[in-house]
Amino acid sequence: MLFKCVALLSLFLTFSEITCLRGFGRRLGQSASSRGGSSMALGAAAATKYPIYCDEAVMAPKAHGTCPRPVQDKLRWNCDQATADRICCFNRHYAEFSGYWLKTTFLAEVDRTKETTYYDSVTGKPLFIAPRGRSFEDFEKESRSHGWPSFRDSEVVWENMRCLSNGEAVSVDGTHLGHNLPDRNGNRYCINLVSVAGREVKG
Repeated sequence: MLFKCVALLSLFLTFSEITCLRGFGRRLGQSASSRGGSSMALGAAAATKYPIYCDEAVMAPKAHGTCPRPVQDKLRWNCDQATADRICCFNRHYAEFSGYWLKTTFLAEVDRTKETTYYDSVTGKPLFIAPRGRSFEDFEKESRSHGWPSFRDSEVVWENMRCLSNGEAVSVDGTHLGHNLPDRNGNRYCINLVSVAGREVKG
């Protein structure tokens, strides 16, 4: 009797696993067809592993240090332009001092009830949108505890941001942003406020 029960349970588990696999296959096929083929679907799935890396070519010398031009004239939150220009364009290792973001007008001006988009201080491209999947209070608490604005994978605009193998976080245009310093909750992008205080540039 016991043998029969075990056999039936094994049969049930096998059938369930097959059903799940078939369902997954259908979903994958549907996803693939919507993207133009299974290889593209698999490529899209692979691209969701974060961070997305780049090589040193992104940070090669350009017209203004590693950037195509200087930082914008009027940065948000009263961020210092000279500090921003130095950190964004002529720096690979250093950062604004810990707690700098608390000395700006950021906390007084930011809307705590909705997401805020953080733009590249050089190009004006969106780099982060936060908070996502958490409250502003959680975002602020984590940022205060580490000394710099801290973002998670879901808050990164991956079209415009990359990491180097050493953890340096950069824009696709060569702006130094900060570093990825993972913790027990996953990737944590520790970012200079002066690097993401730009104003949106459309077009």
